[in-house]
Amino acid sequence: MRSLRVLLLPLKGHFQPWCDDVIQAIGDSHQLSVFDPSKPISTQFDGIDVVIDHGGSVGTRRMMDASVNAKLWQILGTGFDHFDLEYIRSLKIPVANCPGQFSSAALAESAMMFILMLARRYRQSADNFASGVLYQPLGFELANQSLGIIGLGASGQELARRAKAFGMKILVIDVRVIESQILAELQPDFMGSPSDIDQIISEVDFLSLHLHLNPETRHIIDARRIALMKPTAYLINVARGGLVDEQALYQALVNGKLGGSGLDVFTEEPPNPQAPVFQLPNVVVTPHVAGATYQTSRQRAACAAQNVDRIAQELEPFYRIDKN
Repeated sequence: MRSLRVLLLPLKGHFQPWCDDVIQAIGDSHQLSVFDPSKPISTQFDGIDVVIDHGGSVGTRRMMDASVNAKLWQILGTGFDHFDLEYIRSLKIPVANCPGQFSSAALAESAMMFILMLARRYRQSADNFASGVLYQPLGFELANQSLGIIGLGASGQELARRAKAFGMKILVIDVRVIESQILAELQPDFMGSPSDIDQIISEVDFLSLHLHLNPETRHIIDARRIALMKPTAYLINVARGGLVDEQALYQALVNGKLGGSGLDVFTEEPPNPQAPVFQLPNVVVTPHVAGATYQTSRQRAACAAQNVDRIAQELEPFYRIDKN
């Protein structure tokens, strides 16, 4: 296997552990350098075989233009709705990501955390603790509560496994045909297609989103669908902020039309922490960290390193996203 020239594009302020793990995973097998924004782009990209772009958030068209001879642009992350895929396609540079299975456990645990926090009224409990009020508020247990999962990919499956352990009823929507062995394991109480979304939304106690963001899924949870939800229901989003009409969500929450929400992702990032929606006692938020674990970092680094090795062996990289 020949040694390649690899350029790592770090996301500002997020070098550790993500980029450290990439450096360790690639090791001495290839010549890896780290992009320096203070130096000219052309000289740093000259002769580069593989670009590793943290989150697909660092690369620009100027960088892509300077990489026309690259054999792979590897996104160190899953989502690519913010990535200029059409432009890099025009340059015929292969692009791959690190798909959802590498962060699925982390995302599922975060969604489960939101479910538990909302069921046990965490925000109100924290306020009561600070005020010296004991024994309030009362929460509720999860057994026999219904959970709707929109998108039964890797993270949706992991959430279903965890929720079933709490005795929850699982109702699932997916556009794909799910493998029979997965359905046999998860045994969802309902398995439907996108045409069943309205039905599921109107029935469940918790609704959790596990979708990529694209033109078809943007605002898939809009004002009309939020109005279908039970006034005691909770909305969980650890996927992409653009899946939800945030203004409609706020109006439903402030008017008592929805029980609460757990949000890790937002339409505008970083969001304004002083926005009214984040002040509501039935809303819990985290700063886009649902997939941010040491295990996810190491697994994504291993995925990127594997693809670098495959390019060195003149093999097709795994997980290409540039093919139509």
